[in-house]
Amino acid sequence: MDRTLESLQHIIAQVLPHRDPALVFKDLNVVVILQEFWESKQKQKAVFPSEGTVVYESLNSPGPPFVSYVTLPGGSCFGNFQSCSSRAEARRDAAKVALINSLFNELPCRRITKEFIMESVQEAVSSTSGNLKDADDPSTSIGAYHYMLESNIGKTMLEFQELMIVFQLLHWNGSLKVLRETKCSRQEVISYYSQYSLDEKMRSHMALDWIMKEQESPGIISQELQLSLRELEEARKAGQELRFYKEKKEILSLALTHLYSDQVTSYSNNGDQMSLTLNGSHSLAALK
Repeated sequence: MDRTLESLQHIIAQVLPHRDPALVFKDLNVVVILQEFWESKQKQKAVFPSEGTVVYESLNSPGPPFVSYVTLPGGSCFGNFQSCSSRAEARRDAAKVALINSLFNELPCRRITKEFIMESVQEAVSSTSGNLKDADDPSTSIGAYHYMLESNIGKTMLEFQELMIVFQLLHWNGSLKVLRETKCSRQEVISYYSQYSLDEKMRSHMALDWIMKEQESPGIISQELQLSLRELEEARKAGQELRFYKEKKEILSLALTHLYSDQVTSYSNNGDQMSLTLNGSHSLAALK
């Protein structure tokens, strides 16, 4: 633990040389420090392809406990895990969680290397009772995971996670199953979706899929939304990365909004064309 703390303090000294590493996590201006950290990363050109600013979101609440989320450049999302009596306190707590994760992401052990890939594949084989020989076959789950890691060698885990969120959502949404039924190989799917980041267009397409599911099974969107809200709350209180759960909530909320608006007719009329465009807690699970 002491060596890890020393490593984090060394990173702080490199990225934020004007800050005292020993006081960063005690500083009430942790919101400012987090912003400085990512601005410094942008100046070094060591940021995600989808550059952006640190964005905060506070849930509407008449009183405590208050909840705040912070989204980092690249899309990783964190929230306050303590019970906070004010919005400002919730924002600081969320910023602290995000800062710690941002710093951890700078450690050498969080970068995808040949050694990291070998260890990750071996762990995946052990957890699934698979075969290590499958790592060289992209048509298998282990092989697809290996291919994705190899394709992202040199990146950090937060960068890799940005890609994996897309496949997690495609798996949750049922789109990966549809693609398998059309005889698309896992390698083809990975190559295609690796070129895209999660944006409003992709969210709208996924929302459309849920509207079509609602027509077949009335009430399914509300049920799935309640489940996603529970998962988001549990993950936030555990201090986990939240983007997967938050994206599910936003996609389902978007589907409900369109379902009960005048726009639902145009969505139905264009359903076939948009579905062709789309035809998405763990990397391997998203590819099964």
